[in-house]
Amino acid sequence: MFGKFGMEEVPGAFGTSASFALRLGQTVFSSASLLFMCLDVDFYAYTVFCYLVTVMGLVIPWSITLLVVDAYSVFIKCLPHQRRLIFMILLGDMVLSYLSLAAACSTAGVTDLLLDADGSYCPPKLCSRYQLSAAMAFLSWFLSSASCLFNFWILPSL
Repeated sequence: MFGKFGMEEVPGAFGTSASFALRLGQTVFSSASLLFMCLDVDFYAYTVFCYLVTVMGLVIPWSITLLVVDAYSVFIKCLPHQRRLIFMILLGDMVLSYLSLAAACSTAGVTDLLLDADGSYCPPKLCSRYQLSAAMAFLSWFLSSASCLFNFWILPSL
């Protein structure tokens, strides 16, 4: 279907060095998002911030696990060619990508609303942390969706 392109030539597909870089970035950005949100002890006062913390808490172990598998695949030069494995990774990436996007958008929206309320609900220093957390969640979502698209592209050729 893809002509001369095989799994080895698709950058970002599971088991490649580009996938390793995507997972590393995803881990860094989701950890940063969680860190910026949890620096404040009042994040639990808003459900949307708790949702972001929960989603990032799911993304981090997923990303670290796949980061380790990608590292093993890159250094051992053993690419997984199993359709079922790629499909499961694709589903996991897709679900976590949607959840990350929803958490990032809702966090950004609520933070903007809190800032527009004349600062009475959110001091500027605190809201800037929430904004940074939402920005890191957006970056994590972008990398997760890129990984999802690359694995989706490679799935029919297996």
